[in-house]
Parts: sequence; C-alpha cells; structure tokens
Amino acid sequence: MKNFKFLLIGALALSLAACGEESKTADVNASVDQVDMEQQTLETVGALTFIDDLGNKHEFEATPGSVATLNPGMMDILLELGANVTGRPTITSDRGAEVEAIQEIGNPHEPSFEQIAALNAEILIVPPSFKQFATTVEATGTKIVYSNMNSVDDIKKTIKKYGALFNNTATAEKLVAQIDEKIAEGTTGSTLDALIVYGAPGTYLAALDNSLYGDILNKAGGKNIAADLPAIDKYPTYANLSVEKIVERNPKVIMLITHAKPAAVKEGFEKQLKENAAWKNLDAVKNDQIIILPAELFDNPGTQVVEAIDYMRGVLKTAEEAVK
Repeated sequence: MKNFKFLLIGALALSLAACGEESKTADVNASVDQVDMEQQTLETVGALTFIDDLGNKHEFEATPGSVATLNPGMMDILLELGANVTGRPTITSDRGAEVEAIQEIGNPHEPSFEQIAALNAEILIVPPSFKQFATTVEATGTKIVYSNMNSVDDIKKTIKKYGALFNNTATAEKLVAQIDEKIAEGTTGSTLDALIVYGAPGTYLAALDNSLYGDILNKAGGKNIAADLPAIDKYPTYANLSVEKIVERNPKVIMLITHAKPAAVKEGFEKQLKENAAWKNLDAVKNDQIIILPAELFDNPGTQVVEAIDYMRGVLKTAEEAVK
C-alpha cells in the first residue's frame, strides 16, 4: 500500500476482525471476551443487531446493502461472501479486475475522507486504530464497524461472523473448512528457528507469537526465536530487535514483511546486518536466507491465509535444506 511506512513509523497496528452465524432476521450477538465468539441468532422485529470487535452494538433493518473497508483481508472475506463492496483500501499488488473496479479509499492511517463521503456506504469496516477518524466519517452517515484479526482463529471467526451478517453462512463454513484442512495437513516436520521482521525503511520490529504472522509461522511448523522478547507497550504483538538474543539464537531464516518498497526494505535491513559484525555470523545471513514475504499473501491475508501457510512452509523447507 502507498506510504505504508506510516503504518510502522506512526502506528504499527494491523487491521483485523472476529466471527458469527446466520439468519435473515438475526441477532448476531457475541461477547468480545468470548474465546469461541460463536454468534447467536435471535429473531427480532425486522432488525439485525451486530456487535463488533470493540463491543459496539450496531442495529440494521436488513442485511447491509453496501460496505467499504480499509483492510485487504476484510475486503477479501467480504467479496468471498458476496457482499456489495463499494470501497476498498489502496493496494499495490495485483488483485484482479473485480478488485480494480472498486473505488480506492486509502488506508487506515491515511483515509480519503472525500472518497468515503462520496461512497455513502452503509458501513465502513476498520481496525481499532481508526478510532481517531471515526467522528469525521460518522458525520457522513456511515456506520463505523471495528474489526481485529491477530491470529488464524480470528480470521476464521471473522469469516463466520460476517457470513452471518451478510446472510451467507454456507460460504463462510466452506471457507473455514478450507483453512482447517490446510492446518490439518501438518508441517514438513520442520522445527526450524526463524525470525519474522515487520519492516519499513529504517524501522524493523520482531513479530511475536501473538501476532498474526507469528501464528502463521507456528502453524507452518517454524519456531519463532523472538517469541519471548518483551512486547512494545504501544504495539503488544511486536518487540524491538534484540541483537544479543537474535545472535544467541541464530535463526536459520529471517522473513521480512513489508507493504511498500520491498527491495528498499531488504536492502536497508541487509545493510544493518552487515554493519554489525555479530549479525554476519547468523546462519540466515551466511546462507542467504533473508526472504521477503509477498504482500499479497501476508498483508492481512483474509481467506488467503491458506496460501500464506503454504508459502511459509515452502520457505522453511528451503531454509532447512540450505543448512544441511
């Protein structure tokens, strides 16, 4: 996405979501603290009650007729569920003609208020970090719905939840089953030591196990060497890179996640490694196993988390062969 360096420099927060069940006149209801988040469906007087991931209650007279989102993964989920998506985030990767035809409305930290107002979508689905802009958007009559996906389970719950809201639980169940099948395939048998770095030019943080990327790594069969590093207060799913700990644990592969200028991010990171003599001895550096993960699979992947798990399994397998 354009200017995604602001995501890390200004506010490194991922845009994400939860889960649900279906009915035409349903009350899609769940406690934010529930681990399972299975949505209850209750008959109401011609209305839908939907509770978002921050616990906000939203009333709809019927299934929303139009929806916009600033999250690529949410956009993917909504399109799979057959929702009428009229506004989408700015995306640098090729997502096909269907996505290209949807109006761009910016990203969570640089929204286009003019385009959002012009769309007049019934709801706008955003990450919690968007709260600073909520008043401006709600003044146009669009409902703000908050979504938060920090794990594969969160993605599954989100699919179920919006499958209920958009009256398409059959597709939602099919999508969740595909994710479960991919996870059930198991791993390559690898327990390879790995490090995932979330980066923008000049800024690099380690993904923890409670991040979506750390969860994907675990499900792909890797071992996150940064798992026990202290979380950053403002961004609790990430940690500052500890040279001492990383050198001590010697990752066999380092995976970079970036949303803009991937070549520049990799070049900057490799320069940082070369400037520190200790980094040069890492197996990942010596074996040229510094890998940029493709944004189209790892930028809040939504239903593409299936492909993301597969891709990471391939990275781990290649790195394992490199150290033999």
